[in-house]
Amino acid sequence: MMNASFKFQILSFEKDKYLRLIFIAGLIVVLDQITKLIVLDSLPLFHSIKIIPGFFNLTHIHNPGGAFGFLAANSSSIQRFVFLFASSLAIGLVLYFYNKTPKSFVLLSTGFALVIGGALGNLIDRIRMGKVVDFLDFHIGDLHWPAFNVADSAVSIGMIIFVYHLVFKKLPE
Repeated sequence: MMNASFKFQILSFEKDKYLRLIFIAGLIVVLDQITKLIVLDSLPLFHSIKIIPGFFNLTHIHNPGGAFGFLAANSSSIQRFVFLFASSLAIGLVLYFYNKTPKSFVLLSTGFALVIGGALGNLIDRIRMGKVVDFLDFHIGDLHWPAFNVADSAVSIGMIIFVYHLVFKKLPE
């Protein structure tokens, strides 16, 4: 049987969308940074561990560019400025949308919280190292999807949730 204090906390989490934001985004940042630290400490750069042969490896790489290596060939100072500015702007914009989302749109606000958590996770890498640690390497034979990380996954899932709401006209008025 649930005690009253625990039941109150669950109800508070469901009703307080900002508590939900802090919890979800914070959880993504923590998971992202812990997994990246494990990779940095235990897997040399450019090395792989086969998890599912022919399909999935853990591969330690650093991405100085954006998604799929965007701007990877530009100078590091240009990259750093562009990505720090763009990440900060994106986080601010998604926070604005989060603030405008009614409490009853739990899935949409969860999607926004995932995007914010993922953006913060990669922003921490860019501030700390000037690049992002990627390690999830899916492939079929020699055809590889670009490596990614927990933060990238959160952003992707959050954007899928947003697009679902957009396509099926489930956005708040």
